[in-house]
Amino acid sequence: MSESLKKEVVIAPEAPAAIGPYSAAIRAGQFVYTAGQIGIDPTAGAIVAGGVEAETRQALTNLKHVLEAAGSSLENVVKTTVFLRDMEDFGRMNAVYAEFFTQNYPARSAVQVAALPKGAAVEIEAVALVSRHYGD
Repeated sequence: MSESLKKEVVIAPEAPAAIGPYSAAIRAGQFVYTAGQIGIDPTAGAIVAGGVEAETRQALTNLKHVLEAAGSSLENVVKTTVFLRDMEDFGRMNAVYAEFFTQNYPARSAVQVAALPKGAAVEIEAVALVSRHYGD
């Protein structure tokens, strides 16, 4: 298999550990594909208090750490998917999302789901371009 087709598991020490049999992210070629991040405080191991705004802020902070561990960043995100337990929370989630993505916005889908892991209000996943070698 050529180097450009190599699949690499990304370990993100500053983000919460996976809560199942999956990786926080996979780097493949010049892209990184993240698992969904929920608003878990990586130190406490629990969902942060404060509602969808606090959960969105923590989920995006966790996503930032995963991307950085993979050699990418929020600035290199090309696509996000936002999963909401209640679409009524969209406006509050969107206000926090706009704090993290301020220009050259990634493409985004937002969907309501019946439930999320650990009772979370929001989960966010991303696809991003890689800007440096994994592990650098």
